Amino acid sequence: MLNIGVGQVMTLAIFLLLDLCCPGKTICPSEAARLTAGPEGDWRAKMEEVHEAIDDLIRSGDITLSRNGEELDQRRSAYRIARR
Repeated sequence: MLNIGVGQVMTLAIFLLLDLCCPGKTICPSEAARLTAGPEGDWRAKMEEVHEAIDDLIRSGDITLSRNGEELDQRRSAYRIARR
């Protein structure tokens, strides 16, 4: 059995979704929450974990955030996620 932490699960979910979408496209953070919550799970309860993983990925330079096509330097309001 693979022993990984919650943050690593969220990071993997974010990268999986980015890999599955077309190159240059973005994902919504709620997509990662929905993926990890499962079909009957409470995805909203997962959002804090998603935000923590996103903050880590921003610091490491692996992703960028945008809103209405403009790059953001931090999470705020509604935003989209893309690979750097």
